Parts: sequence; C-alpha cells; structure tokens
Amino acid sequence: MITFLVSLALLVAGYLTYGLLVERVFGADPKAETPALTKTDGVDFVPMSTWRIFLVQFLNIAGLGPIFGAIMGIFYGPAAFLWIVFGTIFAGGVHDYLSGMLSIRKGGASLPDIVGDELGQGVRLFMLGLSLVLLTLLTTTFLSGPATLLQGLAPLRSITFSGHMIPIVWVIIIFVYYTLATILPVDKLIGRFYPLFGGILLFMGIGIMIVMLSWHSSEMPELTDGLHNRQTNGLPLFPMMFVSIACGAISGFHGTQSPIMARCVQNERHGRFIFYGSMVAEGILALIWAAAAGTFFADPETGLYGIDGLQAYAAQHPGENIAALVVDCVSRSWLGTIGGILAIIGVIAAPITSGDTALRSARLIVADRLRLDQRPVRNRFLIALPLFLCVFGLVFVDFNVVWRYFSWTNQTLAVFTLWAGTVWMYRQKHTRWGYLIPLVPALFMTMVSSSYILIAPEGINLPVTLRWVGYLIAAAVTLLCLFLFIRFTQRSRS
Repeated sequence: MITFLVSLALLVAGYLTYGLLVERVFGADPKAETPALTKTDGVDFVPMSTWRIFLVQFLNIAGLGPIFGAIMGIFYGPAAFLWIVFGTIFAGGVHDYLSGMLSIRKGGASLPDIVGDELGQGVRLFMLGLSLVLLTLLTTTFLSGPATLLQGLAPLRSITFSGHMIPIVWVIIIFVYYTLATILPVDKLIGRFYPLFGGILLFMGIGIMIVMLSWHSSEMPELTDGLHNRQTNGLPLFPMMFVSIACGAISGFHGTQSPIMARCVQNERHGRFIFYGSMVAEGILALIWAAAAGTFFADPETGLYGIDGLQAYAAQHPGENIAALVVDCVSRSWLGTIGGILAIIGVIAAPITSGDTALRSARLIVADRLRLDQRPVRNRFLIALPLFLCVFGLVFVDFNVVWRYFSWTNQTLAVFTLWAGTVWMYRQKHTRWGYLIPLVPALFMTMVSSSYILIAPEGINLPVTLRWVGYLIAAAVTLLCLFLFIRFTQRSRS
C-alpha cells in the first residue's frame, strides 16, 4: 500500500510543480487569441468550457490504454509503478502539453503539420503515414476490446475467424456509432455526452481504489518486493514494459487527440489543466489498475503473490484477451452488481469514445493535408469512408497482434513529437535551457522504440544471445539523434 500511496502523491505533486514549470517555460499567453475564437466554423473549431474540454480530452486519451496497458505492464512486476509515475510526469505530461499548445499556436494544426514545421517536409510526410497507421490500428483495438466486453454482458451473434471469436453484431453496432461521431460537429455528440462518460470512468477508478485500499491493502505489490522482471514469457523488462504501458505513461496517440480539443480552447492558460492535467489523471487511472491487477489474484491459502496469481490466471486462458477478463473479474468482485455494471460501462465507454475520436483525428489530418473544407458533410464522408473500410478489415486480425503493433507505432509517434517539441523550445528566445524538458524524454523514448523493434517478437525478434546487439544499435540511433540536434543548434547560432 505504501508504494501505491507514494506513487499517487507523486503524480499529484508532479502536476502542481513540474506541470507549472512546463507551462512557464513554454510561455502560455492568457491574452493570445486561440483558433477556437478566430476560426470558429461550427464543425471542428467550436469554443467550449474548460471543464468540458478536460473531461473530453481525458476520455479521448484514456481508452483501453491506461487500463489494458497497465494490466499487461504489471506482469513485469512492481517496476511498472515507477514507469507510470515518472513517465507521466516527465514524459507523457510534457508530450501532451506541447502537442496541444503547439496546435493552438499553429492555428489548430494536426500532428503531422506540427512535427513537419519543426523537423522538415520529409518528416511531415512520414508522420502523415505513421499517424494514419496508428489511428487505424488504435480504432481497431478500441473496437475489438469493448465489443468483447459487451459480448460478455449481453451475448449476441458472433463468428469465428482464424481461430478467434469476433462478436460481429456488437462490432457493427459500435461501427455505426463511430460513423456518427466522426462526421457530426464536435459539440453535437462528443462535447455533449463525453464529459458524462469521462465522469463514469473516473468514478470507476475511484471505486476500485477505495475497495483495494480498504480491504486488500496488505496484498498490494510493493517496490520492496524487488524490481526484477516477473514476466514468464522470456521477454526483457526493457524495453517491453515501457511499450506495454503506453497510454498510462506516454502515448503518441495523445498527440493526435490534443489538436481536436486545441480547436476548442478559449485561453492558453487553460492548457496545463486540459493537456498536462488529463495526462496525470490518466496516469492515476493506470496506477489504480496496475495495482488492482497485481493485488486481486493474491491467494493467502496457496501463498501465491498477486502477480504470480495473475500469471497463473493468464496461463489458464491462453489466446484470450487477458486484460478484458481481468477488468471483468475485478469490477464484478470488488464493486458488486451495480458498481460492477457502472465500472464495465466506464471501461467500455472509454475505448469506444477514443476509437471514434481517433477516426475523427484521422479525418482532420487528411483534410488538412488535402486542404479540403470540412463544413460540407459530403467532404467529411469522402475522407472517412476509406478509413472505415480499413478499420473493419483489421477487426478480423487477432486483437493481441494488433495491440502489439499499435503499441510500438504509438511510442514511435511520441518520439517524433518530443523531438519536434525540443526543436521548437530551442527556437524560443525567452528561455535558454527550456528545450531540456522535452529533450530528456525524447532521448529515452528513442532508445525504447529503437530497441523494441529489434527485440520484440513482432519486430526483428533477435535471439536472447544477441539482444545486446539490439541495445547497442538502439543506443547508436539515440546518439545519432542527439548529434543531429546538436548540429542543428550550432547552425542556428551561426
């Protein structure tokens, strides 16, 4: 319990202190006119209240990431708590704040344009493709996950494809909803109902935390149990855990979502609460679920430690979506019937609402690239239809495979966003060393993403005896990026 409470306190303190530092170094201007006010169009640029934007932003970025990712991350042991806390404060919060505020400064620009402005045209085109791939994979992930949970609550017709079950009726129902949320003006559906779902998601997390602290505190994982790798599949803690816990620490997907809400912000001084604050809220949610998954399966009679019990439970359900099963078990057991239903609704609503905003973000990215006016409904459908077809096709791919590729693409996108933020911060004249704030996490995440693609099973999959080669190459890539940045700074001075 001590580890959990200290971690929780550090996240809150991080928002109050480091978040304030980031805001001051960035130079938020309360007098500047935002694109919500200068480009109001009634579709995507729509002024909204600060609390409403915060809840929508939180719900958009939350999805399955801080829940499913945290559950899969705790398989590696209590070290997951450290990554959630320090990743959220020094990496995720910085990433989300910069992506949102730079979008505001650049007139509501989408992520590829934000990064391209700082890193060049070639990177702009690469980010365009990478963003669309990520958003397509994420929408598929956030379609399959809630469909599986809904199938458990209310079984409807399903089909079996390539050995895994697809709840096809629920998939179609959610898909119809995605179409509406992607096409309608932002204030008609997203701005009106998502704050409610965001509140439910927070209620669910708080409920789980209260039960866990009240009746299961003695069974909670502690850092004193050791930071060694507890994963039984032979995969190393670094970089695997740092990619598994994506949205609960840092997520490139957030950079695609921030511009959606950046087009609704009315004052730059609200940016810390909306962007950095929603990332901290997500970190807290991830912390709760990591602790819950590592606590729930403790069995005093057998002497199994919670994480060992979780490993044993996973071994009994091969090929199934373990994270979804854990959410179902924990919610029903700890919150009772009504609380369990509300908790499951929160877990279902979060990914669905992230899935549709992922499609909305993809539409905006393509529209910005083609300079296609989005006020006519016909133009919105013209862009959205091909995206819908790609997502529907990926539903028939195994969820666990899609999740792994999404996770790496997600973190790689974050790497480019952090480097773009580093370059932008360096160019600012009012602060001398402010670029160090995004530079440090940019270097760390470059190492994580580079080593992951070399070591992970879905990547090059280097054998255990050659993993040191993967780390060496990743270190070389990281140093190369640092060298290129130093050259950029030298040229800027000359």
